[in-house]
Amino acid sequence: MWDQPTSQRAIVIAGCLGMAYTQLTTSPATIEFARAHGADGLHIGILGALPTATIFMQFVAAVLVNHLKYRRTVWFAVSILQRLVFVPIALGPWLLKDVSAITWVWALIAATAMNHALLHFCTPLWMSWMGDYLPREGLNRFWGKRHQWMQWTAALSLAAASLLLLQGGWSITPAFAVLIGVGSLLGVADILLFKKVDEPPVQPLPQPTLVRVFSAPFNDRRFRSFISFACFWHFAAMVGAPFISLYLLEYVGLSLGYVLLMWAGSWVGGALLSRSLGNIIEQYGHRPVLILCTLFKATNMIALLLVPPHPELALLVLTPVFMIDALLNAGIAIASNGFLLKNSPQENRTMFIAAGTALAGMVGGITAVVSGAVLRGMSGWSITWAGGTYVGFHVLFVLSLVLRFISVVLAVRVHEPSASGTRHVARQLIGATPFRMLIFPVGLYRNREEVDEELEVDAQPKPRPEVEAA
Repeated sequence: MWDQPTSQRAIVIAGCLGMAYTQLTTSPATIEFARAHGADGLHIGILGALPTATIFMQFVAAVLVNHLKYRRTVWFAVSILQRLVFVPIALGPWLLKDVSAITWVWALIAATAMNHALLHFCTPLWMSWMGDYLPREGLNRFWGKRHQWMQWTAALSLAAASLLLLQGGWSITPAFAVLIGVGSLLGVADILLFKKVDEPPVQPLPQPTLVRVFSAPFNDRRFRSFISFACFWHFAAMVGAPFISLYLLEYVGLSLGYVLLMWAGSWVGGALLSRSLGNIIEQYGHRPVLILCTLFKATNMIALLLVPPHPELALLVLTPVFMIDALLNAGIAIASNGFLLKNSPQENRTMFIAAGTALAGMVGGITAVVSGAVLRGMSGWSITWAGGTYVGFHVLFVLSLVLRFISVVLAVRVHEPSASGTRHVARQLIGATPFRMLIFPVGLYRNREEVDEELEVDAQPKPRPEVEAA
């Protein structure tokens, strides 16, 4: 087995390969493949719902882990199968040309459901493995560094896919097959890198009855507050998020190549600052970053509502907005994962992680399906107001906008007594560190060690007068 530093490098590289797999297999090209075979708003809503609707599989994994000594063998077998599940759909239209187009839409939906079900089964196994193996000191810094490289990989993956579609002159069916083939190959390589990463034995919950396993996270005040926030946040986000690419393709009129290029550019925003976000979360806590990122997550909905159906203008306006949105997504992802790993006990850790993500995912999945049905029902409906024409997409975006603002209230209620105050963190970000945060990730501000030291100094919580007086 590798030592800890070598394993951490392997975990970062594997994360990049896994991100490439995810981007190439679930990019807007998948939506365009479905549209080319007759999919409508309901089909797209179902596709958007499946990543979260199948998340109940995390509970299945959490129950199973309490009866295992090691997770490795089960995780390897299921993960390899998951990485190959899209290959038949990519090859099918070539090999079975007499099959109707809409059949491939439903086959894609079935493969997507299987892909995400298997992925969610593996997620708590892997995260509990990492929670037991990685040192807790500096965990958020490591997670931020890993997230940074993953976001750069996402940007490069989508940029390459965009060039394939813009310069290759291929139709969507052969292009989709190439993307799936390359993505699956990289995805399998991701899994194989963990063969030499050590795994501590599972610490099962004593007397792991179903009631005791399931109820443990909900008896913990910290997790109850986080679960409430995560559930409402997924509800708010999934009203509008699954339909952004479809909106850009259908209403705005962007080509698939440019939609991919826009998403590639968006990942750069998260890549530039993910490592710094990890440093900030490590010093200040998870809660203030969750609050600040959630507060500004309505930005992309506002931009989508205001942008006119002019492809060139939309590309110029939305690309920087999506870069900021990717930064906010990175903050929420790093803070959420750090909260789950640092606040879950070693015993029954898998169930705590599943409870922190699975319920929220199921809420989001149901929301996406209902929203897709609403979008289909509003097909052909439009209203003209103040010189603009608004359709069903805009109704969903307005509703998601309002709900995103409401979710900030639940982020405030996440229980983390050791975290710094949100105003204190905001003042630090606005006053002392923004320029350094922008230039640090690309290596222009002296060297990383010096910047890490300065971040640690700036991050020390300042004593408040009322505390000193007490």
